[in-house]
Amino acid sequence: MMCTYATTVAGITGSAKGPGGQWFPVSRITTYFDHPVHAPAEHTLNIDLADPSRGPSARIALELTAASARELIAAIQAALDAVPPELIR
Repeated sequence: MMCTYATTVAGITGSAKGPGGQWFPVSRITTYFDHPVHAPAEHTLNIDLADPSRGPSARIALELTAASARELIAAIQAALDAVPPELIR
């Protein structure tokens, strides 16, 4: 399979827990389908949550198989669908 180099970057608002158990704000999500660094798969959906203003250590990285990424999407959608609309802004 050939790499697509298709990358999506978006601004987000949230927090992530990083190395040492420290929380930090995240303001950017980057997603792309490529070779993983660590996951035991040929290609993965790679997701980086970061706060670029804090340097490269303020980053959480995920490498998910395509099936696992779709399960994550479904789980997120189910969680949001279960929330009363007045709680979502």
